[in-house]
Amino acid sequence: MFDTLSDRLGTVFDRLRGRGALSEQDVRDAMREVRVALLEADVALPVARRFIDSVTEKAIGQDVLRSVTPGQQVVKIVHDELVEMLGGGDGAVAEGLNLAAKPPVVVMMVGLQGSGKTTTTAKLAKWIREKHGKKALMASLDVARPAAQEQLAVLGTQVDVATLPIVKGQQPVDIARRALESARLQNIDVLLLDTAGRLHVDQALMDEMKAVASVSVPTEVLLVVDSLTGQDAVNVAQSFSGEVPLTGVVLTRMDGDARGGAALSMRHVTGKPIKFAGTGEKLDALEAFHPGRVADRILGMGDVVSLVEKAAAHIKEEDAEALAKRMAKGQFDLNDLRTQLKQMQNMGGLGMLAGMMPGMKKAKQAMAQSGMDDKVLVHMDAIIGSMTPKERERPELMNAKRKKRVAAGAGLEVQDVNKLLKMHQEMARAMKQIRKMGGFKGLAAAFGKGGLGGALGGMGGGGAPPSLPGLGSGALPGNLQDLMKKK
Repeated sequence: MFDTLSDRLGTVFDRLRGRGALSEQDVRDAMREVRVALLEADVALPVARRFIDSVTEKAIGQDVLRSVTPGQQVVKIVHDELVEMLGGGDGAVAEGLNLAAKPPVVVMMVGLQGSGKTTTTAKLAKWIREKHGKKALMASLDVARPAAQEQLAVLGTQVDVATLPIVKGQQPVDIARRALESARLQNIDVLLLDTAGRLHVDQALMDEMKAVASVSVPTEVLLVVDSLTGQDAVNVAQSFSGEVPLTGVVLTRMDGDARGGAALSMRHVTGKPIKFAGTGEKLDALEAFHPGRVADRILGMGDVVSLVEKAAAHIKEEDAEALAKRMAKGQFDLNDLRTQLKQMQNMGGLGMLAGMMPGMKKAKQAMAQSGMDDKVLVHMDAIIGSMTPKERERPELMNAKRKKRVAAGAGLEVQDVNKLLKMHQEMARAMKQIRKMGGFKGLAAAFGKGGLGGALGGMGGGGAPPSLPGLGSGALPGNLQDLMKKK
């Protein structure tokens, strides 16, 4: 979503960093470009103006202009202001749901039709059950949209969360009363009310929201906004915040190609925190919104914390330990490689991982231009899957006849099999080299003495450090970039 804004800001800051000293005029010129970039990204004009004024005031201070690295200082000021614009905080703590009230805690979902309310309700129920271990109940109050109540029931089955039985012809306020009674009888911790939407904000919608709120007395009222609606999303948020006591915002389709201005303007316009971001169609694609991490991504600084959390959620500890033990012994067969590839797929694929790594913005762009996408991982998995168990354990068995059979089984070319085997050889060689250096502890010590070059000196014989397992010379597996290029 923030790619265009990120590219524009990156160009401005690269010029600032390239200069030894900055004048006040340099800073003002750069801020003019940042202002244009924000407006092009659909950020509301008052928000962009306030942001630029604040950054300029801090950046033209003598402490910045006379510092050793004025360009870096300006980038830091912009980063801090971005965090403030997105909702403040140090990025370590996101504003989650208030579930400390007397049960059942009522969470009311409001928003326009088509913004993703029903799906977000199910995602949130799953998040509450898995992250907080609380018992949730979902109830659909949408009697206007055909099959809206049935849709929530189906989603409830998928996320393993109970839904209120449907009673045909019952009105929203009565459904809310029945849901509350049912939640009390079943000792439910959290009751999620999925309210009806309209194609636009009207009085009938607001009256219904207020009536439901007065009956259910919600602890949280979350406005679900589609990020793709751009500047209009801000107008919708303003309309709702004036009528309903909002406690937070959920932005859906944050994985889309909208220009990101809605997210940047939302906090300033509503005065309410963005609590969650929907990042995909799947029912686990919901993230707590961390202003600091989003600011890092916008400025191309990566998001290592989210990457580590994603790894912890998708990689089993025992699998990681078993692989580490094998690596420490210098063992690394095609089964191990396949495990790593599946983990990469589970974590969102190559593009997602590259986007979260600091300094990987250009590598991500290079991957996109070369047509290298997550099909590469699927192809590699297909090649390994077409081998016999013995061939996976002992790749050296792969002669010309076997390669031809495996390529046919995977629907690919023999040269693709060769590229995979070569990549595996490089990674296995790196494992053995690490073992000779005293395992991962020895590698860590070498990092401390001579940095990356010192740690990898002699591995591969060249001046530039070769690929580390899973990290390649540019943080991607060695040989992966050209794996599926057809000759």
